[in-house]
Amino acid sequence: MAKLDNKSFLVCCANGAGSSLMMKMTMQKMLKKQGINPGRIHHCAVSEAKSSASQFDVVFCARNFTGNFKEAEKKGTHVFGLRNIMSEQEMEKALREAGLLD
Repeated sequence: MAKLDNKSFLVCCANGAGSSLMMKMTMQKMLKKQGINPGRIHHCAVSEAKSSASQFDVVFCARNFTGNFKEAEKKGTHVFGLRNIMSEQEMEKALREAGLLD
């Protein structure tokens, strides 16, 4: 769990208003349950996220947006596409499968 302490997280949706804010709150809840103290969690639209993703350690978005983050992945950012962007369990599972959660 300490692997993600002080890491920066980015969550994004199409417009960066409602869905990404709810994703951020879901992520905060999941990280708290895991005992993780994130350095920063930011939410925005995919258009903003495309240019800033490489400044974050972890990016969560809908599956259909993952192609926008190939450059960030090359620089070491972990990018996760979700089927259900409001699913705490899906976020946790993605982090676990990537070896970022114990």
